[in-house]
Amino acid sequence: MTRYYLSLPDPKAARGSDANTSFKANGADGFASELQEALRSTQLFERWRGQQDDPDDIDQALAATDPNASVTGEQHDLRIDLVANTTLPASILRHRLRLLAGDGWQLRDVAA
Repeated sequence: MTRYYLSLPDPKAARGSDANTSFKANGADGFASELQEALRSTQLFERWRGQQDDPDDIDQALAATDPNASVTGEQHDLRIDLVANTTLPASILRHRLRLLAGDGWQLRDVAA
C-alpha cells in the first residue's frame, strides 16, 4: 500500500471544472471522505465517463478501485492536508484528484 501526502492550499479553490464530479466539501473531514469514496468505488469515474463523447472508448483501467483505501484530513491554518493510503497506481489517484479538485491540490510526499 502506498501513502500519498496531499495538500489543498486553498480549499475553496479545490474544485474540478465540472460541478458533477467536483468536491462538494468545505472541511478536512468532508474532503477526506469524498476522496476516500472516489478511490473505493466507481461512482465518480462513472459520472465522468458518462459525460464523455464516446464513453465506450474510455480505458476501463481508469475505473480501478481499492475497497480498502483510506483517507484522513487535517486543517492547518487555511490549508487542508490529506493522507491517502491506497493500492491504486498514482495515475489513478491523479485522475480522481483532477476531477475532484482541478489544479487545486499538491502532492507533497509519497511513502511505500
